[in-house]
Amino acid sequence: MGAIDVSHLSKHFGDVVAVDDLSFSVEEGEIFGYLGPNGAGKTTTIRTLLGYQKPTAGTARVLGADIRDSGALTRTKAHIGYLPSSPSFDERATGATYLDFHASLKGDERRAELLDMFDPPLGRKIGTYSTGNKQMLGIVQTFMHDPELVIMDEPTAGLDPIKQERFNQFLREERDRGTTIVFSSHILGEVRRVCDRVGFIRDGHLVTLEDIETLLERGGKLVRVNTATPLDPETADLGGVVNFEQADREAQFTFTGDYNELLALLADYDVVDLDVGEPPLEDVFMHYYGESDV
Repeated sequence: MGAIDVSHLSKHFGDVVAVDDLSFSVEEGEIFGYLGPNGAGKTTTIRTLLGYQKPTAGTARVLGADIRDSGALTRTKAHIGYLPSSPSFDERATGATYLDFHASLKGDERRAELLDMFDPPLGRKIGTYSTGNKQMLGIVQTFMHDPELVIMDEPTAGLDPIKQERFNQFLREERDRGTTIVFSSHILGEVRRVCDRVGFIRDGHLVTLEDIETLLERGGKLVRVNTATPLDPETADLGGVVNFEQADREAQFTFTGDYNELLALLADYDVVDLDVGEPPLEDVFMHYYGESDV
């Protein structure tokens, strides 16, 4: 049994199918990225897993509790940290009062440790906070009772790059402590740095479920090549060349084919510079989503 086991889960709002027949598991002690464009069904899935809305069909178990059993799920929530995409705050309260309230409900043994890393201005009213400070306050609230499972919806929204990297490092450390972490995102570039596995959802359907290494292997490599004379435009027709772009003597493309064939083609040119690396995860995403807007 995983930390989360989803079985044929569907959620409809009238004639609108928000998620449809989802089945997947999240293993204990992994970071699982739940990815997709806005409106794909990520938030609906999370809210259904946490019991904020009832499934139309199917079910799921979260830390062993069936989400259709409200009593069992309520007891289980003592071991879950949750950060919604738009945390709800009483903006007249100070950050300290907000944390004190949540501490009275579930404990706060890690509050001081977390405030050393994420430092919202606790003495000020939340209504005066920037988006980033609100997000940091939400992060402290989510982890301060040392939960077994953490579920977050777009957790880096509003964080500056330094805070984002600090948060990513923190997630890796939490995973190493044994915490199971699930977060949804449409910002795909960040997940390669922290996730063990990812699931892509589109229009309420699970498109694929992959570990990061396999996903990147299937996504090929990003090739940037500078040659003394421009590459023949027919290079774009070589098997495995995707998203070919060329500006004078510089060409860039994703390559998923036979590298021997690519090297044989480049041997006919005077190569000035060549860089082969992992493609942006956004490009990998497009293999599954076609021309959909991410």
